[in-house]
Amino acid sequence: MQALKLAPVIQYFDTVKDWADASQITERDLLVTNEWLYKPYIEPLGVSPAVILQEKYGTGEPSDEMIDAIAREAEGFEYDRIIAFGGGTILDICKVLALEKAERVEDLFMGKVPPKKVKELVAIPTTCGTGSEVTNVAIAGLKSLGIKKGIAVEETFADLAVLIPETMKGLPYKVFVTSSVDALIHAIESFLSPKATPFTELFSREAASLIMRGYKAIVSGGEDARFEYSKEFLIASTYAGIAFGNAGCAAVHALAYSIGGAYHVPHGEANYQFFTAVMKLYAAKEPGGKILRLTEMLANELGMDAANAGAVYEAFDDFLGKLIAKKPLREYGMTEAQISEFAKSTIDNQQRLLANNCIPLDETELRGIFEELY
Repeated sequence: MQALKLAPVIQYFDTVKDWADASQITERDLLVTNEWLYKPYIEPLGVSPAVILQEKYGTGEPSDEMIDAIAREAEGFEYDRIIAFGGGTILDICKVLALEKAERVEDLFMGKVPPKKVKELVAIPTTCGTGSEVTNVAIAGLKSLGIKKGIAVEETFADLAVLIPETMKGLPYKVFVTSSVDALIHAIESFLSPKATPFTELFSREAASLIMRGYKAIVSGGEDARFEYSKEFLIASTYAGIAFGNAGCAAVHALAYSIGGAYHVPHGEANYQFFTAVMKLYAAKEPGGKILRLTEMLANELGMDAANAGAVYEAFDDFLGKLIAKKPLREYGMTEAQISEFAKSTIDNQQRLLANNCIPLDETELRGIFEELY
């Protein structure tokens, strides 16, 4: 049994300039980023890589159409190394760009074309949520099929992950919260996963502890308190990425792909909508074992007695609500008729994730979660 795999080499620098001075960027590099990151961080360095700006092809999370279009532009450059400098969208796009080009990206995600890595990949996250820099998971919306789908193979690991807390300075508060709560979900779902090992649990627990410490500072000191914890949040996101990259995520992510795919809800925000509902259902179905350990962890963070699991998860829900409010699913555009449709689609299309549930959930129970949150 494999206990832990760390695929990319991980580097840490305080500033982008420190990283650039050490990495010898040349015209044989392809930089994929956003203009709002390129202008303040890369342009002043005086380096000359080929550059693709992701927003030229649309905003929001990656789709097969976006990746196909960026891949076509990339064919116009000669390069050996891809530098992904941005959030989860850019990192996921570049994991696919590092593969041999398929006629349609959809075919890679649907398993119709075998992946073959042909370019070196450097992943530099500028948010503190996806952990994508250390995982082999890439997610895209498949427009023609109306679903979100993931690919997770050896070929989609980055070669190098670079952590630079300076890049988080301009992160809007909502993006910060939804990305960091995504990291918290990664930590907790991987902790509960049947694939978890003592090694992955170590990363899960430390990630959750770092994030909760920062959250408590924000709740008591206001939104700007997050800047004092930039390094901790970025490292926690990577820890959580290591954990879920080995042990996997589960029902929270599986459910979130429904509204993410249909209504383009940002990944972290979509996960947040389902997070505590899934945890409460787990605790109600089987309060012992791994769930009890999680309940004790959360109770300790919240300064509570773990004896009443229901009260712990209610308090946890209230605590996260002080950072950002949840919305009824109907506010995203979901209709009542889609409750059953989305429950069935989750069962049909997300078995890769549902296989990691610590407690099996059937279609009726998933429908109940949609009904509760609708």
